Amino acid sequence: MQIATWNVNSVKARLTNVTDWLREASPDVVCLQEIKTVDADFPRDAIEDLGYNVETHGQKTYNGVALLSKFPIEETVRGLPGGEDDDQARYIECVISHDSGPVRVASIYLPNGNPAPGPKYDYKLAWMRRLKRHAAELLAYEERLILAGDYNIIPRDSDVHDPAVWAGDALILPQSRAAFREILNLGFTDAFLQADGKGHQYTFWDYQRGAWQKDHGIRIDHLLLSPQAADTLKSVEICKPVRGKEKASDHVPVVGTFDF
Repeated sequence: MQIATWNVNSVKARLTNVTDWLREASPDVVCLQEIKTVDADFPRDAIEDLGYNVETHGQKTYNGVALLSKFPIEETVRGLPGGEDDDQARYIECVISHDSGPVRVASIYLPNGNPAPGPKYDYKLAWMRRLKRHAAELLAYEERLILAGDYNIIPRDSDVHDPAVWAGDALILPQSRAAFREILNLGFTDAFLQADGKGHQYTFWDYQRGAWQKDHGIRIDHLLLSPQAADTLKSVEICKPVRGKEKASDHVPVVGTFDF
């Protein structure tokens, strides 16, 4: 099974790119972020025509996440638990029915947090604390679990072209990295690191300052795996060429291949 994560930066604006890649790569499960549309306006027919079941948790203009699966979807959770007053659509979780047993997958669009310090950064850290609590509960199920998405976290200095350029940014601040490590330390594995960092190390290149042309990127899109999922990981691919397409998203897909 191939499970992918991709921040598409508006699914309607990038629909041709999205459907072309789905047709060419044909991953089994895809977690999308920043779909930037309400559920009713999601281009469901175009995706379903490619053989996917579709679940969305959308929001007008901003945020929004979706999960696509070639396998049946048994149950869906919309919104990160514990945030009853949170109206930002940043989390969707589905149980995928597979011949070898269920696989639980979440699509996550973690808050950016800039400018830091400030209310947006406070929201980011609070959201990460909620994610940590929920992730701990999910680990207790002892099942194959993949928390996939745009985490807006640069975990290591080697995951950025120049750490000094990003100093003071919410994506690289020590508190941000510490919160990310706390989630990992629950028992998760960063799939990219387990696969020995194969593929290109960046997953995002800004539209500004010629970042793509200069290869000034960062790695912020991650697949976090429960032990049961990590044991089956075969490889990870960062699909760098997608960034060079016309009207491309500033992120590229990250694909994990699992032997289920």
